[in-house]
Order: sequence, then C-alpha cells, then structure tokens
Amino acid sequence: MEYHKLIQRDAGGIPHIEAKDEKELYFGMGVVHALDRGLQLVLMKILGQGRASELLDSSDPTLEIDRFFRKMNWMKHADKEVEKLGFREKEILLSYCQGVDRGLSDRYPWELKLMGVKPEKWNPEDTVMISRMIGFLTLSQSQGEMERLFVEMVQAGISQDKLNELFPGILNEFDPDLIKKITLQERIVPPHILWNIAVPRMMASNNWVISGSKTQSGKPILANDPHLETNRLPNVWCEMAATLNGQYVMGASMPGTPGILVGRNADLAWGATYSFADAIDSWIEQCRDGKYYREGRWETFRTRTEIIHRKKKNPVTVIFYENDHGVLDGDPRQDGYYLATRWASAASGSASLTSVIHMRNAATVTEGMNHLGKLETSWNWVLADSQGNIGYQMSGLVPKRRNGISGFVPLPGWEPKNDWQDFVAPENLPRCLNPEQGYFVTANNDLNAYGVVSPINMPMGDYRAVRIAAEIESAPFITVNQMFKLHYDVVSVQAEKFMKILKPLLPDTPQGKILMDWDYTYAADSKGAFLFEEFYKALNKTVFGTSGMGETVVDYLNTEAGTFTDFYANFDRIMLSENSVWFAGQHRNQIFQNAARQALQIDPLPWGQVRQITLNHILFGGKLPGFLGFDKGPITMIGGRATPHQGQIYRSGGRTTTFCPSFRMVADLSEDTLHTNMAGGPSDRRFSKWYVSDMFNWINGKYKSISAVDDTRLPFP
Repeated sequence: MEYHKLIQRDAGGIPHIEAKDEKELYFGMGVVHALDRGLQLVLMKILGQGRASELLDSSDPTLEIDRFFRKMNWMKHADKEVEKLGFREKEILLSYCQGVDRGLSDRYPWELKLMGVKPEKWNPEDTVMISRMIGFLTLSQSQGEMERLFVEMVQAGISQDKLNELFPGILNEFDPDLIKKITLQERIVPPHILWNIAVPRMMASNNWVISGSKTQSGKPILANDPHLETNRLPNVWCEMAATLNGQYVMGASMPGTPGILVGRNADLAWGATYSFADAIDSWIEQCRDGKYYREGRWETFRTRTEIIHRKKKNPVTVIFYENDHGVLDGDPRQDGYYLATRWASAASGSASLTSVIHMRNAATVTEGMNHLGKLETSWNWVLADSQGNIGYQMSGLVPKRRNGISGFVPLPGWEPKNDWQDFVAPENLPRCLNPEQGYFVTANNDLNAYGVVSPINMPMGDYRAVRIAAEIESAPFITVNQMFKLHYDVVSVQAEKFMKILKPLLPDTPQGKILMDWDYTYAADSKGAFLFEEFYKALNKTVFGTSGMGETVVDYLNTEAGTFTDFYANFDRIMLSENSVWFAGQHRNQIFQNAARQALQIDPLPWGQVRQITLNHILFGGKLPGFLGFDKGPITMIGGRATPHQGQIYRSGGRTTTFCPSFRMVADLSEDTLHTNMAGGPSDRRFSKWYVSDMFNWINGKYKSISAVDDTRLPFP
C-alpha cells in the first residue's frame, strides 16, 4: 500500500491521512508513527521486552532496567488479548502494524543502525505491550512506590499516631508488627532503577470542560494539558489528523498504539488526566523453602526464568517467583516475609484498544463515556459534544476489595478474605453527565464523590482544580483565548493558604517584605516564588525531618524521589493543621516562624533563574556537542507544583526530570478545528524542519490550529 499520496502535512507539519477505508486509515497511522516517531517506537519496544542490555548498552544500570521490565512481564498473555479483539478491531490492528513495518522498512532510524540494532517486525502483541507500559509507568507505579514508602516508614519506627494522621482513613487493619517483619528488596530510598532512554515519566495533568451556557460561542469548550516529563525530545505525543468518508478525527496519539487518545472528531471532544485510582496492591507472603503459606499448607510458587543477554558480556539469568498475588519481591528460598505485588491491568489490552478505536466514530458524550469507561487503565476523561452535552468518566480496572479495605496497606496473603473479589463496573466509577454548575474540572484531585465506589486513596492536592474552577466561575462568557491563558496560569492556591499563616510571622527584612507583597504567582521574574519555595522546603524538613523521618530522607524525597512533588496534599494537611503529633509539642506559628527565619537568609533570585531546563534527545541527550542541535535549551520553566501551569523539576534515578504541560489542546465544538501546541515538533528526526517546530508556540503561549479542511498540504515525511 502506497502512503505518499495517503499522507501529507499541513502548514504546522502535522500529518493528515486521507483514507478510502479503515484499513488504509490505520495503515497510515502506523506509517506516521514509524516515520515521525520511529526512534521512540523501537526504543520503547526494546525496553518493554527487557532487551536494552542486549541491543543498546551492557552497563550495570541498563541491566537493572532490564530486570525491572522482565519482572513486569509486559508481554504476558499479549497474544490472548489480541485474540479477544473483534474481527474489525483485529483487522485495524493488523493494518496499523503493517503501516509501522512499511515505515520502518523505508526509513529506519540511522541512530539505531549506528548502534547495530536491526529492524524487527512490529506485531500486534507489541502494541498490547506498549498500551500496558503507558498505563503503568510512573502512574500506577507511583501508587505502588508510595505504598512501599509506607512500609519503610513503619520499619523506620514512625509511630502509628503519626502514620494515621499522614494517611487518614486508609490504614484499616494495619499491623505494624507484621509489616516490620517484611524483607524489602527494592527500597524507595535510594532507587536503583535508572530511568532514561525512551521511557517518559508521566504524572499530573489538567482537563476541564465547559457547557455552552457559559461560553461565548454557545457550544461546549474542552481543554487538556497532560503534565508529563518534558525535558526530552521527541515529545511523548504524536499529533495527527485522519479523514475517512468526510469524517475526521484529530489530536494526540501515542506511538505504538492505533487511534487518537486525546482529541476530537466532528461531534465529540475528549481529554484525559491520570486518576490516581488505586489499582495496585501488595500482599505479605510468608515464605519457607521456596514455598508460600496458605491456610495450613505450603504452596509452590510458579517460577519464571528470564535470560538477559548483554553486549560483549555473559548473559544473566534471573528467576521470578509468582503466585495469584503477583510477582514476589524476594527469594522464597530464604525463609521470611516478602511482598507480592499485582497491578490490576497487568494482563489487559483488548478492551482498551477497542475503546480507543471506537472513539473515532463516537458522536455523543454518553457514547464516549461508555467507550472510555471500559479502558483498563486509570484515567479521568472529560467530554463535550456538538449537541451541547458535557461529561466526566473515570476508567480503569479497579479491584473490588472487602468493605473497609483501601488497598494501601499490605495485608496477609494467606488470608483469602484479603484477595480481590472482582473489578468495579465502569458505571460505578466516578462519573458525571451535564453537571449543574455547567463545567467539570479534573486535576488529579479527589473525585470519589462522583462514584458509587471510592477508588482514589492518595490523590494530589486540589489546588490546581480550585484555581481553574475559580477562573471559570469569574468569567461571564468563556472564550478559546481565555482557555489559552488558563493553560499558562501560574497562581498558586497552595501558596496563598500557607501565606495566610506566614504573613503575620514574617521577619522585618528585605526578604520578608518581598514575601509580604507577593501575589502568589510563579512567573519567571518572581522573587516571591523563590523565597516561598525556600520556606516550604525548610518547613517540610522541620516538621517531618526532625520528627521521625530524618532530615536526610526528607531532603531526598524533596529533591530525588518526587514524593513531596506528587503526594504533597498529605504532607500539606499536616503542616497547615493547628495541631499535629508531627509538631512534637511545638505551636504551629513557632514552627512556621523558625522555618522562615532559617530559609529567608538567602539572597532572592528570580524564579526563572533557577528553573532552567534542557530538552535532551532520548538517545544522545547530553552526549554530543551542543552545536549539533540534538538537545534544545536552556528553557525557562514557569509555574510550580500547585499552579495550573504545573512546573516541577527534581532528580529521579540519577537524572533531572520535569513535570509540566507537554501538550496543550483546546476544542470549541462550534468550530471544526483543534488548537494545540507541544514541547518539540512532529518529527523525531534531528535534521527535519519539524524537529522542534512547535517549540516557539509552546514557550510563548501561541497555538496552531489543526483543521481537516486545511488547504495547505506539504510532502510527508
């Protein structure tokens, strides 16, 4: 099948597919991913299969990456998921794979040729694997890491009353004596997994939808800005548009999977954020002589032997021990207590692929909610249709646990009552159709109130959601341009809350005067933001470092692990309390005043001066001279952890990572366009004019418009 006439670019470089049938359309999507994101595509496959040591680099850190991915076993039963697909969906997936193969055969990334990595056929099972990786990495994974940190805190001797205050309502049946017996193999402090190469860290996002009753156009407006790791090139997302029989779909796709994940068609728009639903649990397994205990007997683990081949080095054999609770974190031949961990979507794929494919033709919010609710990974979706409806739907396989059990605390695996009892039906997950207030906002906050069940036990704070909602409420009629500005809003509701307490306690110094007059914005020239962050770090260290966790651990969690970055709401609740067991008998004002005295000795700098990042090439980042142009920067990152334009920088696994809007889109259902910008450009080819063609827009708050009827057509690729 030829693709040179099938695919062309618009003025912004976005690929447009003009197809005669579905097979041709998805073949075109595969070609686009292969030619515009071939490097990312192949590297993700290599990593997912745990073959980086074999094909890329035989260093010890790379071996640890392979151990992790082999442990996750992303390819497990992928063939069975393919077989579950309906005839139409299977044909679509096969066409997509043929497109990937065609694109890679025509132009295989020269970087991979240089490293001796040969082309391999793209199979449907590879797409299933990629879909699992997208749903787990640093999303469900972050929940698992927080649960692991809880175990470490118990083992470090932090008192039960402090833990109950830090994790309220989710520690039912917590047995500290049993948890102290657990032998941990992988610790959060310090980590040993080096997150690099092609794997993006994903975390926060905003999306919101506004009814036509509140917009100037009289039709709904939907906005989305996924906050992912942005200091990488190419961008995680791949934009495209596709038209079949006069019907278009456009938006952002993820290389390796067919379909538009966030975007719109003529009748419906949809956007996603991560939901923080708890879909990962650990159980405590008592082990002896290679077996685990069950109701008066000892059962044998299933064993899985993985051989990791290494370039110019001897292969390494790894044995994983598994039961119905997942993979054991330890060697059961050594008597003791270990954790076995299971992710609900580990064997998923078919329902997610089917749902994404069906969204191309979905015409109403209700139809879209029904499709998206069946996705097996955890997301918050907002939707809007041309008939004027708006809605919200959570997706994901959420385990049914017995009453009173949150899933946060590891429980004895030998008690059957602690097993999962099935999964929650999509209609019982949080959802809402045409809310009374005329809009709906999600920002990784607690949305349990909208569901029959409460799947979220560790949400992010609601600061971003509160700010976005306030701006929507204050505008008489919403326009697309106002949504552009809201994407770049850097006002912190979090800072405002802390400053209400701090202002009367500020010292009479130049630094104190700057904070007293601060408007709570994290703009590039803001010295107030710089000083507040110094205070906030000092307060964290004072409250949690000197009262159980240790200052060194708190420093690490602040700067390296991102724990305070992701789950700051739990820690904020303590610091904002009038009284807390974490205060060690001190008054809150005294703690605030001492932290301010300690932190505000520093000479203030503009916020942007300490927020410089470089967007690094996923393979050669930092390894080649700057004049070659593989890396782009430095770029100033505005915003903070709690501003709508989130801007976070910390180190993870030995490298700098960031969370900020990687891609922005706004859809007004009164028009047939999609307004977007992204950090980077359409192509991952360094010497393509489209390598970073959208960077100016992304930095400066400009948006391009994607239209199915755009007359500008340029050659592809």
